[in-house]
Order: sequence, then C-alpha cells, then structure tokens
Amino acid sequence: MSDGDAAAPRPTPIHLRPTAPLAERVLLPGDPGRALALAQHLLSEPRMFNHHRGLWGYTGTAADGEQLTIQSTGMGGPSAAIVLTELLMLGARRVIRVGSCGALEPALALGELVIARESLCLDGTSRALGAGERVAADAGLTLALAAAAPGARGGAVASVDLFYDGGFSSRAAGHRALAVEMEAATLFALGASAGVPVGCVLAVSDMLGPDGERVRIDDGSLVAAAERMGAAAVAALPP
Repeated sequence: MSDGDAAAPRPTPIHLRPTAPLAERVLLPGDPGRALALAQHLLSEPRMFNHHRGLWGYTGTAADGEQLTIQSTGMGGPSAAIVLTELLMLGARRVIRVGSCGALEPALALGELVIARESLCLDGTSRALGAGERVAADAGLTLALAAAAPGARGGAVASVDLFYDGGFSSRAAGHRALAVEMEAATLFALGASAGVPVGCVLAVSDMLGPDGERVRIDDGSLVAAAERMGAAAVAALPP
C-alpha cells in the first residue's frame, strides 16, 4: 500500500475519555445528574463511560437486552456540539436528546412531554454549523418517539443561547414553537451533517405564570417526567 492509500488516522476525542465501551445508540441529557438518574433507572449494571470534565456518562444493558449509553452534554449548543462530535468519533450511530424545556404554548403543563420535530435556530452554534432558520429532527426517530409516547405533544421547539433572558421566551416570541430549549438545533445540525439520526424528546420544566413570572417544576415531578421521557426514548431507539 502506498502512502497515498493509507487510511487517515481516526480523530482522538479530547473531552471524553471512555472508561467503558460506547453503545451505538445514545441518550443525551444535558444534566450530569440526570444522566446518573437515568442510568440507574434504565440500565442494568451501568458502568461509568466518562467522568472527565464533569460530563458524566454511563453504558449498560437496557430493558430490551441491548447496550445503551447515556451521556450528558452540559448546557448549551457549544458544549453539546463537542460531546456529540466526539461520540460520533467513537462510533455513536443513533442519538436522542432527553432534556428539559420551557413552555411557550400556554396549554402545556409542567412535566408534560414534547417531541421536537424541528428546531428554530435562534442560537449561535447551529448557525455556525451551517443551519438555516430551522433544522429538522430525524423523521424515523421522531415517528418512533411519537409511537412510544402517544400522549406527548409534537411540533417545533426554539433553540436559544440564554437561559436567563428576561422571561425565557423573548427571542422566541412571534415564532411558532411549543417550547424553548438550548441544544436541539445544534444536535440536529450535527446529526444531519454526519448522516446520523438524531431525535429529541423534552420534559416541560418551566413555564410563565399569569404575571409573567417563571414557574419551575418541583424536583420529584421532574424526576418522574425524566423517567417517562427516558423510557420512551429507549423504546424509540432500534437495537
């Protein structure tokens, strides 16, 4: 084999330092604590996949008998982009974000599940990745999520950069979106670029009260919603 025919060296992740095998199917919560809670709830004998930089991740056997990795991304598009890029380097092939969101649709209730069919790119990272005004989730995973969580609302979400923006919906005002969050657009854009399906299911953790004040879900209700969300995501991911 000539030097010109030699395979290019595989990129080495910098921020993830695996201490267990990576499964081809991955759930991506933002919160490291939620990654741990979901691993304890969804996986048999979970092993820590990563703890470097506080980005906790776990691999174990899901209820369907197949391997699953649950890896936290941290908050916001820049951190999520780093984590998903390095997971793709390591061999991730099917991905679902399992996160929280703020309700923009008044009919949504705290703890309700939302399936993101697409995201409005109101953030900087997805635009830096070449996304336009909107970027779609993978159609197959979105249909599978809808089947696994038939009571969930499906539609567009808005991805933004700021959590504290004077009401959490100021940039999304006037757009047709069910909820606002911080990572979906980036993950959808990266997945589309890499040819890897990425879906997203969210639990409503915040909403605006009658006087415009932020109303936050209680911890117990958020844990219960996260468990429903995680179970739906596992059911939607093919082995």
